[in-house]
Amino acid sequence: MKDRSILEELFSSKGRIRVMLAVFRLGEANISRVVRETGLHHSIVARHLRKLVEVGLLEERRYGRIRLFRVNYTNPKTIVIRDLIEALEE
Repeated sequence: MKDRSILEELFSSKGRIRVMLAVFRLGEANISRVVRETGLHHSIVARHLRKLVEVGLLEERRYGRIRLFRVNYTNPKTIVIRDLIEALEE
């Protein structure tokens, strides 16, 4: 993973893109909500969320057993990716 760029990590998987888009739309969500939004299997969503946190695009907050994910806007690369996504969706 260290050899790959954030763009490669994000864009190498259609599922990862779907997960990232869902979190962008929702603002903050738990795994179950992202599963409903993407239609992907729970274990796949969990894996993609873990990877997106690992590369710094998402943040994870824990409240007991509940894990919430949101976009990490402190990472300047996230803002560039958001702008790219918005431009492509126009």
